[in-house]
Amino acid sequence: MGHIEAGRMMVMLNRTDYWQCAYLIPKSGIDAVKRAGLPAFRRAVAEMSPFMSDRVDEIRNWDDVKLLTVAVDRLRRWHRPGLLCIGDAAHAMSPIGGVGINLAVQDAVAAANMLAQPLRDHAVTTAILDAIERRRLLPTRVVQAVQLTLQNRVIGPALGSRGRLKPPLLFKLMRWPLLRRIPGRLFGLGIRPERVRTPDVLVSAPRRTRRAG
Repeated sequence: MGHIEAGRMMVMLNRTDYWQCAYLIPKSGIDAVKRAGLPAFRRAVAEMSPFMSDRVDEIRNWDDVKLLTVAVDRLRRWHRPGLLCIGDAAHAMSPIGGVGINLAVQDAVAAANMLAQPLRDHAVTTAILDAIERRRLLPTRVVQAVQLTLQNRVIGPALGSRGRLKPPLLFKLMRWPLLRRIPGRLFGLGIRPERVRTPDVLVSAPRRTRRAG
């Protein structure tokens, strides 16, 4: 669920037995939120999601509110001899779309596919590590570009606005069922989905024998 209006935005994820809520604020805006006080913060949450108005007292103090500073960046180089960075270690993603874990798992699958045999042969080279980076760099760049576009064209202007908001053209297009599938596929599967291509290998442990006597 999501709610957006001039100057504020909230996204909610149903975790079955609790709601995970993200209250979006401009960068460096946490001090202003705290100056307004915890009761004002509770009221703002209740105004944006009225069905939670009887539960906002669960926010007992500011320790119950965790600040997540959004960063979108990536390493210039993902590897060194004996080291390969994947997932968050290689590229920091925005929470937009919740795709950080998707990319991390796909990085891991691609790395396993390309490293399984060289690791068994003790023949891992920097060329192989570089090939893994090249394979996963394009999906990372595309998703980060989409996230930055949404941040700069939708979220940023909404948080900085004080007047009535108009739905962006992109959101209007999402009314078409066929077009609505595109963001789901882009964020859910990515532009280069990975499949496990390593064979199942049964590693047998040496049998233990009992000493006589």
